[in-house]
Amino acid sequence: MARDLREALTSCTDPLKAIESFQLENGVLLPSLRPMLPLLDLHGVRRLDFHTSHMEELRDKLIAHINELGKKEPFERKKKLTQLLVKSFPVVRIKSLRLVVMAILRDKQHIDDKYLKILVRDWELYADTDTEVNRQIWRDNQSLFGDEVLPLLSQYIREKEHILFDHTNLNNLFFHPTPKVLRQGESVKKLANMIGTSVKLYDMVLQFLRTLFLRTRNVHYCKLRAELLMALHDLEVQEIISIEPCHNFTWCLDACIREKNVDIKRSRELQAFLDNLTC
Repeated sequence: MARDLREALTSCTDPLKAIESFQLENGVLLPSLRPMLPLLDLHGVRRLDFHTSHMEELRDKLIAHINELGKKEPFERKKKLTQLLVKSFPVVRIKSLRLVVMAILRDKQHIDDKYLKILVRDWELYADTDTEVNRQIWRDNQSLFGDEVLPLLSQYIREKEHILFDHTNLNNLFFHPTPKVLRQGESVKKLANMIGTSVKLYDMVLQFLRTLFLRTRNVHYCKLRAELLMALHDLEVQEIISIEPCHNFTWCLDACIREKNVDIKRSRELQAFLDNLTC
């Protein structure tokens, strides 16, 4: 649009008429509104401010409408979101309108690869995508997912080692908090949110943890694996915990630590799990 205005001004004989023509062609096309524009001029309201305000109001109403689509029947919701995405995605690089596109993408359970590839190639767009969209990107881009996850794993290790080896703290809190309190840590919560209900992303995180443990022999990676699994248990992510072979063992052990007691029933459950490992 800026290019069109520049061309009109450089090729015209009357700049004022060129500007007026440009305003008529690109302004809000409501005949009932045009008589009011001179009134705004008298009050010192710039056309840019007026159009920006109008655009933001329409944008917010459209986003609210998109959010309402989530209540509709799945087939109808998918159809309407797809239609909206086709029409709106060309303006995704216009920052003021990007929120509309991102709202549509966030509500789509499956995003076509052609859109995901554009988001990945443009770091500004990628930075503005919601976690729901990022999950679909990460599923087929392990290296990019690793770039997001590894700093969280390092942060977790630093925090645990700082608490464990802090000789200046006479009330060391490493062993005091309950397991449920421990898994409320920032790193664990962020990892659980990034994984969502995706089994593939969960498996990737476990792969990172195994690799780092084998490389460093740092037992905190094992602790993080257990805390992450129980965090997903607390969130009732059945897609993962129902197929995780270590879930029942970790859940039982978590209960024993929480209650500071291993009764006969739980002892047998733990032993049965260990016996199955050796079979």
